[in-house]
Amino acid sequence: MVPFDFAYYRPQSIAEATALFAALEQDGKRPLYYGGGTEIITLSRLNLVRTAAVIDIKAIPECRTLDVSNDSLVLGAALSLTELEEANLFPLLTKAAREVADRTARNQITLGGNICGQIFYRETALPLFVAEADAIIAGPYGIRQCRFNDWFHQQQLQLGRGEFIVQFKVDRAAAALPHFHRKRRKQGEVGYPLVTIAALKKDRTVRIALSGVCPFPFRSAEVEAHLNDRSRPVGERIQAAVDAFPRPILHDIEGSADYRLFVAAQLLEDMLRELGDGETV
Repeated sequence: MVPFDFAYYRPQSIAEATALFAALEQDGKRPLYYGGGTEIITLSRLNLVRTAAVIDIKAIPECRTLDVSNDSLVLGAALSLTELEEANLFPLLTKAAREVADRTARNQITLGGNICGQIFYRETALPLFVAEADAIIAGPYGIRQCRFNDWFHQQQLQLGRGEFIVQFKVDRAAAALPHFHRKRRKQGEVGYPLVTIAALKKDRTVRIALSGVCPFPFRSAEVEAHLNDRSRPVGERIQAAVDAFPRPILHDIEGSADYRLFVAAQLLEDMLRELGDGETV
């Protein structure tokens, strides 16, 4: 049970949702947009979230889009991870979605909710990083489109008050590139991840993104430059990449900072080998 009362709204359009948010905000309700709701429910029980109103975006058609055109995939932010997994239009995203929580939870967790949540792993962000996807964002000043990588400027979500994600657009050619996804946990197949890595390979260049190493998911041009430097042996490339990870490195009960870096280095080696970039010179 959620330990407080709140009003529930289910707008039918983007315009209705943003107008409703503005009105509720003006009334001091501190509204929250609602997709799957799993995190709102969990955090409210811990007294970490409190609101007088939630705005469910699942009835907005654009937020439920799952469309394939000649050159792009359009993925609605209110699609559940299970729906994305079953559609399998972007194999790397399919693998990432399949590794989040369990099947029951994935039936509720939405793509937008996983990416915008307060739990910092946000693993479905990784395929969108490396595919260089665009995000469609709605808010009080209209609708804007931005590169997903730029939206995570300095590892922070750049959503203004009253904004919500409507869709993600992924280039079909990028979605079809050779890919790699691997997740390491402290114990087998349960618990939070120590490190998750996602990668795409275009021509002879790998793009990678990681989660679990830092308190935010990231993609780094410096890390990729080291990994793609074939003038150096693989071991040196990996060590230079690990040294270039942004800081801080997580250090908690799931794993120490040193152990996370060790696991990350192993996964980078696996990734280079599997994608055919593990040769030395």
